[in-house]
Order: sequence, then structure tokens, then C-alpha cells
Amino acid sequence: MGPVTTPASTHPLRVAIVGAGAIGGTVGAYMIRAGHDVTFVDVADDHVRAIRDQGLRIVGPIDELTVQAAAFLPHDVPTSFDMVFLAVKAHATRPAAKALLPFLSEDGVVVSMQNGLNERVIAEVVGEARTMGCFINFGADYMEPGVIHYGGRGAFVLGELDGSDTARLRAIHDAVLSFEPNAITTPNIWGYLWSKLAVGAMIFATALTDDGIADCYAMPAYRETFAAIAREVLRVAVAHGVTPEPFDGFEPQCFLPGVARDVTERSLDEMVAFNRRSAKTHSGVWRDLAVRKRRTEGSAQLGPIPEQARTLGMEAPLVDRILTMVEEVENGVRERSTANLDELEALRKAHQEEHDGAREGVREAAAGDPA
Repeated sequence: MGPVTTPASTHPLRVAIVGAGAIGGTVGAYMIRAGHDVTFVDVADDHVRAIRDQGLRIVGPIDELTVQAAAFLPHDVPTSFDMVFLAVKAHATRPAAKALLPFLSEDGVVVSMQNGLNERVIAEVVGEARTMGCFINFGADYMEPGVIHYGGRGAFVLGELDGSDTARLRAIHDAVLSFEPNAITTPNIWGYLWSKLAVGAMIFATALTDDGIADCYAMPAYRETFAAIAREVLRVAVAHGVTPEPFDGFEPQCFLPGVARDVTERSLDEMVAFNRRSAKTHSGVWRDLAVRKRRTEGSAQLGPIPEQARTLGMEAPLVDRILTMVEEVENGVRERSTANLDELEALRKAHQEEHDGAREGVREAAAGDPA
């Protein structure tokens, strides 16, 4: 596909993007091309210097562009902003939110372009009134200082935490249309964030192998495994009163308990098809483990799921095991391979048999009750 021409915005915004990597860098570059005043803020000195000296370059099958932009380390930002997009890894959310406080205006807003439920952490630092939710699902990778690979389009959803329709929400939505023309606003941003957590848990499982996301989802031996992983997360979401939202082939209703297997399979097929269309075949989690050799955002992104499950008297054994396995890969004591999916499938079967046995025991007890 050739370059996409983006018209200049009639209502240009002035924003800071904290985290100029795969997500923040890509969105920011498009916003600059559309006429918005974007300042990048990043902790990587070499990346900041590259943006200042050569500009930020976006490469890949969707578009090729280079934009000139101001870029600073967090402690060097010279002015304040009414709008700050936060695009750091989940485990960096709290320190990044604290670092942006000096250049966030009193009435400013922080938009979380991240994976996980980071809006809760941001709100603890800057205040709930200055926090906006955002759900993203496009594919991009940081390649080297000053260079981002934009590999695949995906959903982009904005929403106030309380579901209200505000002028700032509409203004930010108008701005991001320069990047994703199909971006939408929603009164149910938590529904999208929890759905992304369900898919995120599945993606962490794929990163335990060296196979691509679509290839993993398509493997017949592990389809029930992936479905069970998503189901664990969705059960916790529903128990919290959240209504999960569909996106990019993922239909949360198809993964709830009691749904016929062929219905779940159809959604998995759609997820395979969506991921096949992207030049980004592997996740950022896999890239952290296999390429950049650094810790993932597993504990910050997925850790709250089993914790919240336990507070509700529930279990999330597969997510718990995924977190342990990812940490073992990070520590160099576990190899990435499909054997890890075999281990997860064995755990799924064991818990299913235990659940079926307990349910049968209840039926037998009820049948033998003289009352």
C-alpha cells in the first residue's frame, strides 16, 4: 500500500506524548503530519536525540513518513500541556505519571494509550478527573532510535472513565482520526479494556513460543487452551459488572461459559484472519523476550486478574501459570516453545476434570438427599 494522505486538521491540538516508542511514536507522527503540535517525551536519550536530529521515521507496509518534532527527556520538558498521551509499558505507568505531573496543566488530561487497566494507576497519581481511557489494537514495533515499524491497523477507542460525553473527548477523538479514520468514542471504555485484557492474556501465551500470533491461534491442539484463557479473564470482568466489548474479530460473548465450541471457534477464526492481515506477526511481549531481552509488562498487565479473581472467590489458574512461565523465560530458566502451550493445555484439562468431578459430586449428593 502506498502512502496515505492525511488532511490537515481544522482544530489543531497541542499535546505531549510520553513514550515515543511503537504506539506513541506512530500516533504522534500521524498527528504531526495532520498539523497538530506534538512534543515527544521519552526516557531513552538515544531515541530523543535521533528524533531531534533526523526526525521520527515511520516504516512498514501501511505508510512511509518522516516528521520533524520536538523531543525531550522527562526532566527537560520546558512548558506545560493540557493534553498528555501516555504510551509507556504498563509497569512504567506510575513513575511515568509522576514524571509528567510538572508539565501537566492544572486542568489537563492524561490519555492512556496502553495495555491493561492503567487508568486506575494514572488516576491515583493525577486524579480521576484528569484521566481518560483509551483502547488500542494496532500493530507497531520500535526498531531503533528514531525508527518505528507500523505493521497493522486495528481498533482505536476513546472514552471518559465515567462514560460521559465531553468536549475534550470529542477534541481528542477528532485529532486521532488523522491516524485511525475508524477511531470511535464509547461510554463503555472499561468494556474494551477488559476485552483487551482477555486477548492480552492469550497473546502472552503465544509469546511463550516462537510462533506468530495467528499461527498459535490456528493450531487445533491449543484452541481450547486459548479459549479457556480468555474465559478466565472475562469471568472476572463480568463478575465486576463489566460488559466486555467486541473488537477486531474477538467476540467476548463467544468465550463465556456454556457457549458451544463451534461458536468460539468462529471467533478464533476471525482473530486469525485479523492477525494474518498485519505485517506484525509477533507480539511486543515476544519481542521483549526474544529480541530486546528485557522484562515484559506481564505482572503489571495481567497480575491484577488472578488477584481480583481471588477477591471474588474465583480462580484464574491459567493466567497465574502464564505469569509464572513468562517470568521463568525472563530469568532464563525456561525456553520458548510450543511445549509451554502443552503445559497450559494439561493444566486446563486437569482443572476441567476437577470442576466436572465436583459438579458430579454435587449432583450425586443431591440425588441421595432424603429431603
